[in-house]
Amino acid sequence: MIGAIFGDIVGSVYEFDNIKTKDFPLFSPLCEYTDDTVMTVALADTLMQFDEINDVEEFKRALVKTFHRYGKKYPYASYGGHFGLWLTTEETEPYGSYGNGSAMRVSPVAWYARSLDEALALAKASAEVTHNHPEGIKGAVVTAGATYLARTGAVVEEIKNFVSDYYEMDFTLDEIRPNYRFNETCQGTVPQAMQAFFESVSFEDAIRNGISIGGDSDTLCAICGAVAEAYYGISEGERKKALSYLDEPMREVVLKFKSR
Repeated sequence: MIGAIFGDIVGSVYEFDNIKTKDFPLFSPLCEYTDDTVMTVALADTLMQFDEINDVEEFKRALVKTFHRYGKKYPYASYGGHFGLWLTTEETEPYGSYGNGSAMRVSPVAWYARSLDEALALAKASAEVTHNHPEGIKGAVVTAGATYLARTGAVVEEIKNFVSDYYEMDFTLDEIRPNYRFNETCQGTVPQAMQAFFESVSFEDAIRNGISIGGDSDTLCAICGAVAEAYYGISEGERKKALSYLDEPMREVVLKFKSR
């Protein structure tokens, strides 16, 4: 989860100013958290309301309430158009989105779940409250599943086999880097984020891979960072750096969730 926050913050300055290199400063004075972080923390906050989730519909209702609460508290977090409208009008019904928002926020599910099946079921439920298009659900399921596998000791090949059941992973970063452009869909972000992890040798290298191909950099690196943290771990310095960008209430939620 902190890996997703780290990736969001690093990617925030490159979202609309893509670079095609791995050689860049990880943090700059312009870095900030975005909606990716706010909604990731909101999902973690919701999960902590349940010792065990036996009623998925109850979880979804709680999640909608928490998303709206965070939307009011953090109204300037650069939400996507449809999701921003869903928040401000306090809508409670999903709107058929296949945007990458369902995948960027889902990583807490992978740390809460006690099994892969539970991680996939909760990922599906977390997407359905807004992103109930099949592609929106798939993006969340793949991200949560890959993160769960990474945190429970799966090797890269096992994680790649899981992802390949959902997406065609028949490309390299070098092949797509010249022409890959900004894309806010799950199907145009999640496979690329996964490949950034697959070609990495460390947590930081995964983030640098993600930034280097361009695209929706903060969200791509939030997704990539979630899996990379679960697989490689994250250093104390990296953890502290990411948390330093959060306000106290969000930082408290993250630390409480981590301790649980």
